[in-house]
Amino acid sequence: MPPAKPSTAPGSPRAGGRVTLRDVARALGVSVATVSNAYNRPDQLSADLRQRVLQAARDLGYTGPDPLARSLRRGRTDVLGVVYGAPLEYAFADPAAALFLGSVTRAVQGQDLNVLLLASPHAAPCPSAAANHDPTGPVRGASVDGFIVYCTAEDSPLLRAVLERGLPTVLVDQECHEEAVNIGIDDAGGAQAAATHLLSLGHRHLGVLCLQLSEQRASGPVSPAREAQVSYRTSSQRLRGYRAATHAHPEVTLHPTEVIHNTPQAGEALTLDLLRSHPDITAVLCMSDVLAQGALRAAASLGLRVPEDLSVVGFDDLPGSESLNLTTVWQPTGDKGEQVGQAILTLLAGHPAPPVTLPTRLVVRGTTAPPAPQPQAARD
Repeated sequence: MPPAKPSTAPGSPRAGGRVTLRDVARALGVSVATVSNAYNRPDQLSADLRQRVLQAARDLGYTGPDPLARSLRRGRTDVLGVVYGAPLEYAFADPAAALFLGSVTRAVQGQDLNVLLLASPHAAPCPSAAANHDPTGPVRGASVDGFIVYCTAEDSPLLRAVLERGLPTVLVDQECHEEAVNIGIDDAGGAQAAATHLLSLGHRHLGVLCLQLSEQRASGPVSPAREAQVSYRTSSQRLRGYRAATHAHPEVTLHPTEVIHNTPQAGEALTLDLLRSHPDITAVLCMSDVLAQGALRAAASLGLRVPEDLSVVGFDDLPGSESLNLTTVWQPTGDKGEQVGQAILTLLAGHPAPPVTLPTRLVVRGTTAPPAPQPQAARD
């Protein structure tokens, strides 16, 4: 029996109007269920019949079931919202963020789930819209089954909006909340190990390149008042670890300075300012390997030898850090993404998921050594 040919009469769906699944079924002389199965349950049809249905749909201009209507019927969207506490472009430029997000995606894609990035909007689209701009709009309006919150400030309205949605939620490198599951690393322990390593080498004047401390963006030296207002857990815990290492050494001076953007360029600029303001500094603790790259550039531009004149320690142990011979704190970024993916899948299945704190460890390479015995040359 030859395939039925869709009608092209003036009164047919092709003559105008939105083509529906029922129109395709009528044109083919099959049931609505048959057309639906061609899209949603292809195993229920023979390959020949499914091909006839899809070809007829294309001829009529039918593009398939409405995703929104289908998700409403199923009560699922098969989409996870990843709330990223920085502008969207950073998710692709920051190697640690890209590695983490890739690991999360691999963990959930086997369950046919998709990931929607919801980044932090630091400003209204234009000054005239500021009064009516709601930074939580993307979170409140997102059609998702659950949330993953990654590196967001505790005082962020995005975090509050996520918790108010009441959906399955995993917090990454955040403070604990009873409404969500927390997955993180031992930031304080890793930072303390890094600072202790420098102290054991004999360094007593340390600079610190801090990641952003709070939603109130600032750049430059960190005052005690500013340090008391830290609302990013990652920055807070790493700074706490650095200071914990110095408690038994009252002669040690710690000079923290804050960057807004986690880029080598920002790290270089602030390291230059830091070393010129405090020429007695012999080592720099960096809260990321990206900032450490900037510190190495700054040392080179000032004619300082690493590690003879200046020691540098990073944090993350990114794939490229070994080639830089960078002493750094390793964290299991890929494993963290896998743990987060498994936790959100467990929550979506209706089961509780335990909190997880993953270990960190110091990796000593060639950018650290005892300070030079003689006073260093002026750095400006």
